[in-house]
Amino acid sequence: MSMTAILIDDEANNLDNLSRLLQQYCPEVNIIGTAMNAVDGRQLVTTQQPELVFLDIQMPGENGFQLLQQLPRHDFQLIFVTAYEQYGIQAVKFAAVDYLLKPINPQELQEAVGKAILRQGEKHKNAQLENLLQLLERQSFKEEHRIALSTLKETRFLYTRQIIRCESDNNYCYFFLDNGEKLLVSKPIYEYEPMLKEYGFIRCHQSHLINKRHVRSWVREDGGYLLLDNGDTVPVSRSKKEAVLQALGF
Repeated sequence: MSMTAILIDDEANNLDNLSRLLQQYCPEVNIIGTAMNAVDGRQLVTTQQPELVFLDIQMPGENGFQLLQQLPRHDFQLIFVTAYEQYGIQAVKFAAVDYLLKPINPQELQEAVGKAILRQGEKHKNAQLENLLQLLERQSFKEEHRIALSTLKETRFLYTRQIIRCESDNNYCYFFLDNGEKLLVSKPIYEYEPMLKEYGFIRCHQSHLINKRHVRSWVREDGGYLLLDNGDTVPVSRSKKEAVLQALGF
């Protein structure tokens, strides 16, 4: 299956490099246009209606987020391309929108394109992109944000308040929800700690991240542990004990 694509980046050498990598490693991608600023990029996306857009976040004038917010349509697949984990990348991770760090790794490029082709083939609205746009528009209302969690079968969108805790399982992570569900997500726990920290989550142990709104009590037995609303008990490591108790007000 082939896809039409537009590349948007303010540096010509980056556009040339990405074009070369796509031709070499992703021949199924048909590049139908390139742009070096948000204004031209927005016009290209509107007139050409690509199936896939590669978008740089940081550009002079309008950035990539502003470009997205002013587009009349969002039914394409999106892959951000950025030089480093700069401002805004947490929002991208929170919405589970794909991104590539420069210099681009060919294998990661192939994986991102492969996922985009699968999603486009399902003919669904780009829910990750819609979620990102909502998050960008309501940055001051963190409690209303939804996080996108990718499991083997689907991408789930959950409000952070629905998550009771996270538990590490090597390169995967279990999410325990307030309705009793347990989701296995294909990313390690350290990916989620900085994403969820601003939403009241605390890393209390190397393997555990808890939502403090779901903490019922601090139990002093057996060296101390946390009892959560769903009845789960979570250990607190010695090195984190003081910071955890202070954050919880115990």
